[in-house]
Amino acid sequence: MTLRHGIRANRAQFGLQLLQVLLVGMAIGMMRNVVPALAETEFGVPRGSFVLLVAFVVAFGVVKGSLNFVAGRLAERLGRQRVLLAGWLVALPIPFMVYLAPNWAWVVAATVLLGVNQGLTWSMTQTAKLDLTRADQRGLVIGLNEFAGYLGVAIASVATGYLATALGPREGLLWFGGVVIGLGALLSAWAVAETLPWARAELKAHAGGAAATGHRPRYPERVSAEPSTRELFALMSWRDRRLVALCQAGLVEKFVDALVWVFWPVFLHQRGVSLPGIGWIVGVYGFTWGAAQLATGRLSDQWGRHALNTGGMWLCGLGVALMPLGDGVAWWSFAAALAGLGMAMLYPNLSAAVADIAHPNWRASAIGIYRFWRDLGYGVGALGLGLAAAWGGSVQAAFWFVAVAMGLSGACLWAWGEETHPRLNPAP
Repeated sequence: MTLRHGIRANRAQFGLQLLQVLLVGMAIGMMRNVVPALAETEFGVPRGSFVLLVAFVVAFGVVKGSLNFVAGRLAERLGRQRVLLAGWLVALPIPFMVYLAPNWAWVVAATVLLGVNQGLTWSMTQTAKLDLTRADQRGLVIGLNEFAGYLGVAIASVATGYLATALGPREGLLWFGGVVIGLGALLSAWAVAETLPWARAELKAHAGGAAATGHRPRYPERVSAEPSTRELFALMSWRDRRLVALCQAGLVEKFVDALVWVFWPVFLHQRGVSLPGIGWIVGVYGFTWGAAQLATGRLSDQWGRHALNTGGMWLCGLGVALMPLGDGVAWWSFAAALAGLGMAMLYPNLSAAVADIAHPNWRASAIGIYRFWRDLGYGVGALGLGLAAAWGGSVQAAFWFVAVAMGLSGACLWAWGEETHPRLNPAP
């Protein structure tokens, strides 16, 4: 049977993969509102212990980043569907651990499992969709992927706020998490197809000269035909300036997400906002981020990645800086929307830029290494903003730390990066 590439040709499996990433986003979103807001009253974190508070996000970032790195290599050997299912099975204990947690250490342990889940499942949903579709659809594909994922994050932030109010924080998270994780595991076991054959078909077409009919990407030079993990890690991390620029931007933009996860609920809770209210304000960030990616991913296929990526870094940093400068739900929602719009400009298109210049033979590994550096940003950023808040004596200091980091990282991306879209900047 001849395998065809494209969204329309594979719409059933593409739709199932979108549902998978929606559930993946809901799994992480259930930990983003109630848990940090009630860390002191429900889980015993002492007031003002900023470094202890961020410990669960530091653990999450280190684990998720490492599993992203591993997942790419595993997917090329075992297949995408097996790695996806393993990620869901690891997550099954999480709702019960949070429900039974006698102290914050249990929450940290549950978040370690969440990091494994996210590193395996989110990586596979993105890689599988890239397997199924054409090169000229990558911006749209990653935009749709991240739209579904962060729509799930936003839905979970709002839903868990209401469930915590109606059932209690632990009971609400138990029911929500059990349904989401159970459904994800069942679908990945019984409905999701293995997409590795599509990737191999693309590789054969590329080797047969089919790629020469279009614009040739600017692949990195001096790379082995079958590069080792060490060679690819060096290429992504310091040898190729373009890939280094993308990886450092991915790492720093996760500082924003760490801030939203840990300190936005604390900041808003300190100002008297209810749990459902916090869910809606954080949800504005997630909904804007998710919905705008439907446009920004497709836009990058037409206009290019580089300007959107750099502008997104700066706009997102501006939204972060504005949050503590005003007061009231309208102001906080406006700042959240700006940050979400900036994230929508950069988030799918950093990944698309990596996919542009990664050879099909090692694209899954390149995406895994990029995602390693990107999600390590959760850990680095959470530790940095925790230390900034501790030294500054207030949550607001963490906002300034993140805003400055985003500005500087955007400047590095502008200086070191270039347009990667093969049509707009093809190889000679």
